[in-house]
Amino acid sequence: MKAVILAAGEGKRMRPLTYVRPKVMLPIAGKPIIEHLIEEVKAVGITEFIIVVGYHDETIRGYFSNGADWGIDIQYVTQKQQLGTADALLKVENLIDDAFLMLNGDTIVNASDIKRVAEAGKGKGKGNGITITLGVIDRENPGEYGVVEIEGDRIVKIHEKMPRPPTNTINAGVYLLNEAVFGALKETERSKRGEFELTDSLQLLIDSGEPVFWTRIEQEHWLDVSYPWDLLRANETMMEGEGVRPVIRGELEANVELRGKVAVGEGTSIKCGTYIEGPVIIGPNCEIGPNCYIRAKTAIGKNCHIGNAVEIKNSIIMDNTKIPHLSYVGDSVIASHCNLGAGTKIANLRFDEASVKAAGMDTGRRKFGAILSDGVKTGINACIDAGTIIGNNTLIGPGALASGYIKENSYIF
Repeated sequence: MKAVILAAGEGKRMRPLTYVRPKVMLPIAGKPIIEHLIEEVKAVGITEFIIVVGYHDETIRGYFSNGADWGIDIQYVTQKQQLGTADALLKVENLIDDAFLMLNGDTIVNASDIKRVAEAGKGKGKGNGITITLGVIDRENPGEYGVVEIEGDRIVKIHEKMPRPPTNTINAGVYLLNEAVFGALKETERSKRGEFELTDSLQLLIDSGEPVFWTRIEQEHWLDVSYPWDLLRANETMMEGEGVRPVIRGELEANVELRGKVAVGEGTSIKCGTYIEGPVIIGPNCEIGPNCYIRAKTAIGKNCHIGNAVEIKNSIIMDNTKIPHLSYVGDSVIASHCNLGAGTKIANLRFDEASVKAAGMDTGRRKFGAILSDGVKTGINACIDAGTIIGNNTLIGPGALASGYIKENSYIF
């Protein structure tokens, strides 16, 4: 059986982090979202993948190549215009000759649930063939997702995002599909959102009498991220329990203290006086310390410099970023090629301890710092307010205060 992963979209709600990469390549617990998904699918025994790419496809192709480093085979299909999930799936028709799994590339699902979906439709079709089956899950905020109405073991109605959904049961983005879906894809018309939706294609099949079954996904095994601050929740979840495998591939100087599960990449140097409280992931070729404090559930990418007297807590630091000295970063996402001047501080708590708002939205987090997109630079003693989102290549001057939503290429002095 092959697995098709849809990864062509930008993920506009993740802006500004998706201006230079697709949403599926945003890192969680030291790996892109889609890499976690691929590993879970492979754990089921599937090694043939078709990835539908489009927006900034070079980042996905460059990272995975043909999949050999992961022990899998990857074929790529390009969706040049992002016209919806039905259009994306139709692009793979010539590469499919049997029933297959299809997954949304921006959702992480556990291998046990993927296996459950793969097996749920077996023997239910004509001649004991495979019948279309969807993984479903209940959510408190179903209006942000496509929802399904269920009768018995079948799905009778599928709705795309709507303000007042009739049920809390949503489409979890894991499908077992057969060849019947391609005929429906070709008959699908544009939705009100201007896209060709796979859910509309499935509704056509249901209306024509084709059975579409469902199976339930475990709540704790399903991770979806919609907004930049959701990356922190996902990162926290993925680093809990067995999420971090403690391994030290770099070099530790004298008087380095490691507590809990800490993973250190090859070529990384951790200097004297550094204190690390796991779970923490540090990528390859980093320089950490001296005398810095890295707190739990922090994931640092490759080629980073975290220097003297820097404290980082519960944050994601992407590749090639420098936080050289005397800075505090808490509950934040710092993208690639950022450089924080000495004494830069990021606030992460309101005085009233209420939920922090960002871009006019409630993040649902009592502690939330900031989102710094790619190429942001700060001068000495710069301050960044809780809930601030800073666009690409913005410069924040010495002693300046950055607050609110700041567009890319801005100057704050």
